[in-house]
Amino acid sequence: MFLTLIAILIVSGTIFYSDYLSKKIGKEEKQKIEAWVEAQKTIMNATDQTDITLATRIATENDDIPIIETNEKDSITNSYVNIDSSLVNADKSYLPRKLQEFRKQHQPIELVISERPYMANRYYYGESQLQKEVRYYPIIQLIVVGLFITITVIAQRTSYQNTQNQVWAGLAKETAHQLGTPVTSLEGWVEVLRDVPGAEKMVVEIEKDVNRLKLISDRFGKIGSTPKLEEKNLVEQVSSMIDYIKKRASGKVQINLNTNDALIPAMISPPLFDWVIENLLKNALDAMEGKGKIDVQIQDETSAVLIDVKDNGKGISKANIGKVFNPGFTTKKRGWGLGLTLTKRIVEQYHRGQIFVKSSEPGKGTTFRIVLKK
Repeated sequence: MFLTLIAILIVSGTIFYSDYLSKKIGKEEKQKIEAWVEAQKTIMNATDQTDITLATRIATENDDIPIIETNEKDSITNSYVNIDSSLVNADKSYLPRKLQEFRKQHQPIELVISERPYMANRYYYGESQLQKEVRYYPIIQLIVVGLFITITVIAQRTSYQNTQNQVWAGLAKETAHQLGTPVTSLEGWVEVLRDVPGAEKMVVEIEKDVNRLKLISDRFGKIGSTPKLEEKNLVEQVSSMIDYIKKRASGKVQINLNTNDALIPAMISPPLFDWVIENLLKNALDAMEGKGKIDVQIQDETSAVLIDVKDNGKGISKANIGKVFNPGFTTKKRGWGLGLTLTKRIVEQYHRGQIFVKSSEPGKGTTFRIVLKK
């Protein structure tokens, strides 16, 4: 911000100084035109004995300020200086347009030829190339500085996001690494418990939890690295995760899977894709506060597979729809607000797909859509 402020001050100072130079050049050019008109008067009134060397020199030295001559009635006399003749000949309206432009820029300088009858020439003049460059240079400079600031801000934000991604990926891998040792130990104790009489039911439940910990460790281990995609049946994959969530949801929640095909193949990373569906289903459960209906629909389109997860929960306000995938954003009293952030990363970075809020209305529910390209 400090550097941006300095850049703005520099450009602002340049604009004011350029404006000062432009006005100064304008005054000098007016004096040149006045001298040029006087030279024209001298040449017109010259006799054989008059020395017009200086007047001729002044008249011919003007090679940059455009001038158009009119009579006392402001009609163009077809006499002009420093204007491209090819443009005048090619377009009859070119010279009148230039005259209109010059009228807006400066007052004409009048050369009276005779008082009675009144005859005079008026000379309208425009800006020289130098004055135009001085006037427009700050604008060009402002655009360049603006582009520079924009590129700097984008680069800084990208660098910051990349750093955040590396931190999260490193944290995820370290979590997976730390979980590995106790999970392996628990697997050993499960085998020991198998030989203990009367512990059969307990072993089954503990084994489920250990397998769950292994799955979580596997998911965290894949964050930050490129996962191997496999061709899987999406219907079976999503159905198994729905069954898992159903067992952990209250009896007041109804979860339905709607699809026209029993087999819809797609290239996915099964552990990570399961995590996506699990996060969306859990998010829907939280939004319904223990009761309601969740509809999961899978559509096999020509170029993509569409997965919609729709709930009839409390919905998302328009102000928050753009924030739901931001790290740390949550409307729950507990939680880190990372579920949907990780979901977006898994879908877009690892599966080259899309995920977004298809529709949402406060009090009526939300629909998330996943698009997986074939």
